[in-house]
Amino acid sequence: MRAVVYDRYGPPEVLRLEECPVPSPGEKQVLVKVAATSINLSDWEMLTGNPGYARLNGLFAPGRKVLGSDIAGQVTAVGSGVTSWHVGDEVYGDNLALMGGFADYAVVAETALARKPPELSFAEASTIPQAGAIATQGTASARAGQRVLINGAGGGAGTFAIQLAKLAGAHVTGVDNDHKLDFMRDLGADDVIDYRRDDFTRRGPFDLVLDLVADRSVFAYRRALAPGGRYLCVGGNVRTLLRVVTLGAALGGLTGRHLGLLVAHEGPRHFTPVAERCVAGELGIRIDRTFSLDQVPQALAHVGAGRSLGKVVITP
Repeated sequence: MRAVVYDRYGPPEVLRLEECPVPSPGEKQVLVKVAATSINLSDWEMLTGNPGYARLNGLFAPGRKVLGSDIAGQVTAVGSGVTSWHVGDEVYGDNLALMGGFADYAVVAETALARKPPELSFAEASTIPQAGAIATQGTASARAGQRVLINGAGGGAGTFAIQLAKLAGAHVTGVDNDHKLDFMRDLGADDVIDYRRDDFTRRGPFDLVLDLVADRSVFAYRRALAPGGRYLCVGGNVRTLLRVVTLGAALGGLTGRHLGLLVAHEGPRHFTPVAERCVAGELGIRIDRTFSLDQVPQALAHVGAGRSLGKVVITP
């Protein structure tokens, strides 16, 4: 089979397309013929090894040689202990534990998968698992009349988060670069901010801030919150994340504001409700571009540069 592999952290140029053996599923695993894999920010982080937590599977070299976690495809083999799936089933899921989506075949734990809705294409289904789960949990506390800000709102998780917060009745402000301002408005954002020109922490107060790219001072985040407000960060540099869970938590407790990490739970029960709402027409799926397997380096460069409007998909 073909697979895009890498053996050292670095820019997209360290990736190469190779012929590799088709993997065999373990007892509780299935083999999926990949029809589509969407790119997440976690793929870029694990490619570059930055922030530091992206090296959990290998401090000096990547432990997983093939990136790609959000996959959709067809089951072609099952392990001896698998009871949920059969050959021919169409499935999708977040394979963050094993990765391997940038290939013709990937081994996936049976519990990581859900049955693909027939109303969604493989490409559409692949955009949902990780981004949908983060967006759902990050906006779970949004309520009608609240002011919600989403930083990094023009990417995959942000695309769903804007729509979910609007469906909850909130006033939504989206933050990203100037290339994505019209895109965020089209998704339903009431206000948009170009982070290169304007400091969103001075535009509050907000009842909920979902930060997908945290890199500011905890004092600035506290300033952005209304009394009783919540700040949740998902990604960002290690120093900022550590300060949020230590100093930020203490400052928030003293001022009646909550600052903390969003530890997003994985698995079908966290992303299938998003797929159901997509099928029902309540949520829109935005695919910016589709690349072939041999174009994975270009696709990751596009995402890493912050140019993607929604999700980027790889189709072998």
